[in-house]
Amino acid sequence: MKKYIAIFSIITLFTSCKKDKTAETSPKITVEKNIEFSNMLNDFYEEGLKLNPLSATSAGDNRYNNSLPNTLSDEFATKEKAYYSSFKTKAESYSDEQLNTSQQLSRDVLIWDCDINLERFNFREDLTPINQMWTKQLTVGTLASGASSQPFKTVEDYNNWLQRVDQYLEWLASAEAKMKEGIQAKHVLPKSLIAKVVPQLKTIAETKLEDHLFYTPIKNLPEDFSAEDKKRLIDAYTNMVNTKIIPAYTSIYNFMNGEYMKAGRVTSGIDDTPNGKSYYDHQIKLYTTTDMTADEIHNLGLKEVARILAEMEKVKEQVGYKGDIISFFDYVRNNKELMPYKTPKEIIDNFNKIHETMKPQIERLFDVKPKTGFEVRQTEKFREASASAEYNPGSLDGTRPGIFYTPIPDATKYNVFSDEALFLHEAIPGHHYQISLQQEDIDLPKFRKTLWYSAYGEGWALYSESLGKELGLYTDPYQYFGMLGMEMHRAIRLVVDTGMHTKGWTREQAIKYSLEHEAESESSIISEIERYMANPGQALSYKIGQLKIRELRAKAEKALGEKFNIAQFHNQVLETGCVPLALLEIKINNWIEANK
Repeated sequence: MKKYIAIFSIITLFTSCKKDKTAETSPKITVEKNIEFSNMLNDFYEEGLKLNPLSATSAGDNRYNNSLPNTLSDEFATKEKAYYSSFKTKAESYSDEQLNTSQQLSRDVLIWDCDINLERFNFREDLTPINQMWTKQLTVGTLASGASSQPFKTVEDYNNWLQRVDQYLEWLASAEAKMKEGIQAKHVLPKSLIAKVVPQLKTIAETKLEDHLFYTPIKNLPEDFSAEDKKRLIDAYTNMVNTKIIPAYTSIYNFMNGEYMKAGRVTSGIDDTPNGKSYYDHQIKLYTTTDMTADEIHNLGLKEVARILAEMEKVKEQVGYKGDIISFFDYVRNNKELMPYKTPKEIIDNFNKIHETMKPQIERLFDVKPKTGFEVRQTEKFREASASAEYNPGSLDGTRPGIFYTPIPDATKYNVFSDEALFLHEAIPGHHYQISLQQEDIDLPKFRKTLWYSAYGEGWALYSESLGKELGLYTDPYQYFGMLGMEMHRAIRLVVDTGMHTKGWTREQAIKYSLEHEAESESSIISEIERYMANPGQALSYKIGQLKIRELRAKAEKALGEKFNIAQFHNQVLETGCVPLALLEIKINNWIEANK
């Protein structure tokens, strides 16, 4: 998952144990709910939406659909610093004695959230505002399609988007100015990443009006609009595309394809930028929620790669392949029997079939399931070439479904060997279950419903992949190999991410290491390595979180024996929401003790 990532904030902390009333582990609340504190939490949430209105739109809150502040401006930076500083001070003013147990934890997580965001201001992320994977031009492009969270149902909706686009273009102009500043500071993207952004910009700059992404909503004008409104909107969107979007994208395309490309780095790691080493340490803290060092993570990755490789050897023997494991990777990558489809629809249908296969068993593993709907869709063409599979959450009120996006550049070359594990991770019971249950929890303060803690969230999704056999999947050895491949993929991340950003590894060295240890296609591996280059440290979160959840399950199974209930264990993990791993461990330990 991305990001949410781009959409969500950093961290959340849930403390209620309401779903398993027979096994509550929290101490009795001796202080009544502090209304003043609750109001402060609500203020934090509401003020945050004004600063980040895209988050409101994503959550289905339409109050700010016409707003898009220029997050690269000095004025915005001043407001954001004041926001986090002010609410940190307010939160710190409340003692334990003034709050109930749940509020104490909400206070602590709010302080942590403020601290990590204030720490971010020590670094110049603003000098690289555009990359091929994570940044605002991609989010806005998805909204422009009319198939995402920006609604296009009323005349007001259409007017809101016109206003938002005008503000977005201010951001785009600032992005170009910031990148020019970055050239002077020698803080620029690697050339290989610039090369991936340029085609994205070119598509928007050169597509004709009728086929233009930003003109798409006009093709779907509601029939109940008046003739006058239809004409006015058609004229306005035509003008927006022809006189605003295309010129703006032409400008930034020419800049990135010319001056910026020439200035691009030939190195791969963030440590080759000013203050890059300290920035990577910050990213490790942000994404793993631990104090682990880059060396510790690198060595852990090497151990995990060796362990998983041994399991892969067993599958290779099971299917009767006689060559070595590296040649087996090539065999799996290029096996035409694992590329059975001709159209994207067939691939989408297969994911829905996987869902149907697992439904009978999911009741045993999960007795609490989300109400929010779920869909599988193909990734939009404008970003498909450099995208990976991802999950976009539904709205807070559940009216917009969660969506599992999968890129299908060429259906005839789509290899299905890891599709079962991919569905478990991105969809059910991975991101869709965890995020939807978090959003649907009526007892949580609003700001905790949409906060994101990557080590927990991605750790849960990776743990979900290991549930395949329990859910009636992985009966085909190649699908089980696909699960091992996806776990290997995350173990490799520990090695190559730290390798590039702290040990001088090149992009090519990281690609070579990946090709030698997993069966992903070369094009997919290249896209992944460049993803790690664009957002240092994010790739570390998956394996760190997964290993902790697996460790806690093994501990519970051993301690509880016949009393261990897998559905209740999953309740304990999921009802907590995204929490720091240390707090998750404390919660599970308490649950174990209460149920011995």
